[in-house]
Amino acid sequence: MTFTESNTVEAYLRDLLSGARADANPLNLQDARGSYGIAAKGTGWTYLPAAALPRQPQEVFVEPLVRDALIRLNPEIAAQPERADEVLYKLRAIVLSVRSDGLIRANEELTAWLRGERSMPFGPDGEHVTVRLVDFEDLSRNQYVVTTQYSFRAGPAERRADMILLVNGLPLVLIEAKTPTRPSVSWVDGAIQVQEYERFVPELFACNLFSVATEGKELRFGSIHMPVQL
Repeated sequence: MTFTESNTVEAYLRDLLSGARADANPLNLQDARGSYGIAAKGTGWTYLPAAALPRQPQEVFVEPLVRDALIRLNPEIAAQPERADEVLYKLRAIVLSVRSDGLIRANEELTAWLRGERSMPFGPDGEHVTVRLVDFEDLSRNQYVVTTQYSFRAGPAERRADMILLVNGLPLVLIEAKTPTRPSVSWVDGAIQVQEYERFVPELFACNLFSVATEGKELRFGSIHMPVQL
């Protein structure tokens, strides 16, 4: 058996987050968290291969999961579910602005949405109400998915991240894993690869909070604003 980053570090992190590997697609389950309800395993994350996610390579978000979360977490949207599409339109527009306005500005705007600092006129008489993408008060109401080999295409450029952590369908954390069996390869190579992704497919990082590079022995975390070591 040949040891690779996929069957060593990547598999270890996947199983650490999700418990025993779950190849079955649970997206057809029905529970209190919506039609795309996902049962928690391991440390609270559920593993789904990228092929099982309802998205196209040119889509940053897993939109059915985002839509479900908007309906689940916002009473005004639950009353009129089509309002979720209005919010998704706004989020897509931010992603599309990356090329013209820059990645940092787009990331800051999507972070404001994630923090619940943006509103829409969904209240009585068009009153603006806060839109929640994530429930920070009751974390059990969110959906947590870890996926592998997450491809994203922007025009002619396409890149594939080793692992992505999705919260309510939003790719918040990108992880690049390197094999621990080659002394010449380390987390630094993963960090350089992440920087390449940012150059060629910056849209994927519009709602990114952390990027992680690891060869299994240690992790290195960074954000697109300022790299940090933990």
